[in-house]
Amino acid sequence: MKRIHIVGRRNHGKTTLTVELVRALTEKGYKVGTLKHSSHHHILDTPGKDSYRHREAGGNPACIVTPDITGVFFRTPTQSDIYEKLAPLYEDCDLVVVEGNIDSVGPKLEVWREERGTPALALERKDIVAIVTDDTPPEGVKAPQVPRQDLAAIAEKVVDVLGLSEGS
Repeated sequence: MKRIHIVGRRNHGKTTLTVELVRALTEKGYKVGTLKHSSHHHILDTPGKDSYRHREAGGNPACIVTPDITGVFFRTPTQSDIYEKLAPLYEDCDLVVVEGNIDSVGPKLEVWREERGTPALALERKDIVAIVTDDTPPEGVKAPQVPRQDLAAIAEKVVDVLGLSEGS
């Protein structure tokens, strides 16, 4: 699974960039899968509903299928092999855009906004292949800058980093 992680500190614009980037890459002809990673615990199913009860009873995986959407729930094995477990679901994709999961192996784009007042992750990490910002990056950032407002340049950076052929 070829994947790029969109990372950044809280409220720097990861979700907004992820959505815009997926749209831009899809418009260029790429088949794009997404994955939202969260370090918080969430209830992804409604307590008391049938699918929730199936999962609570031990169903692993437990699945709900409706006419327009399917949800599959399984216990996360470990963070290190979750991508291996999910890979079959993304086999038809040219790439997967992962929002978050800073500690995973793989290339990352950092979204950074000076106004948030927090340090750039690129100051401490070598796996950030570019810092996406319209501000002047902090002194000491080695990663190249891609302007946040230049979505075409951001998409091109992803294509280059992942070694994708044009319009796979």
